[in-house]
Amino acid sequence: MANKRDETRQSDKQPRQKLVQMSADRLRKMVLASPPGTQIGGLRELAAQLGVGVVTVQQVARVLEHEGLLVARRGPGGGYYGARPDDAALERAFAAWLSVHGSGNHEILEMRTLLETELIVGAASSTDEALFEEMRVLAGRVEHCDTPEKRIEFEGQLNDLMFRMTKRPLVELLSRVTLRHYSMPTMPALFPGEDGLRAWKSGRSRILQAILRRDEELARFEADRHRNDTLRRLRLSLAKMQY
Repeated sequence: MANKRDETRQSDKQPRQKLVQMSADRLRKMVLASPPGTQIGGLRELAAQLGVGVVTVQQVARVLEHEGLLVARRGPGGGYYGARPDDAALERAFAAWLSVHGSGNHEILEMRTLLETELIVGAASSTDEALFEEMRVLAGRVEHCDTPEKRIEFEGQLNDLMFRMTKRPLVELLSRVTLRHYSMPTMPALFPGEDGLRAWKSGRSRILQAILRRDEELARFEADRHRNDTLRRLRLSLAKMQY
């Protein structure tokens, strides 16, 4: 008897979850169709628009509030207002998800270097002269990045500049998350010693010169070259740690 009751509860629960999901999809579209800060409606008003009960609206609202798409306000003029998720919050949530699911250094670095390749090629195709001038200034700083801290700072500035040159929001979000992991203490040093420093400087200089020449084919070649060297160094570093 107990098993049958459990099955009944489960079968009742599934349609309920589907109703909440469908209502959340509809409300999400309503929010995204209006500018941030627009009043979407009150509790009973939304219940009538969505064709559901107020309890379902409350559940749906919590989902969208968690996503950063909805803000509840009380008092005069209260109700639900549309919003947009904060970039930093998305980065933190995605980084936490990677940690929870046990993404290792190799997978994270594979993704980072793959995304970086697309950013490098995209930067080479930019038409913004002011941003190319910033790139020239940044290229002149490569030779002065003699410490790991300076190299990490340089990588962040280079990525920020390429984000503005390419304007690809999803690539930017994923790149920021993987860059966050790249600068964590758990990531082994990939360009140690004088030889590593020279290799890093040489690789970065070739990439920056390819971008400044606006040669997309050369930019991809140099980006792939740097990517392969970086992943090779990671494999060697992980192999040494196992012994």
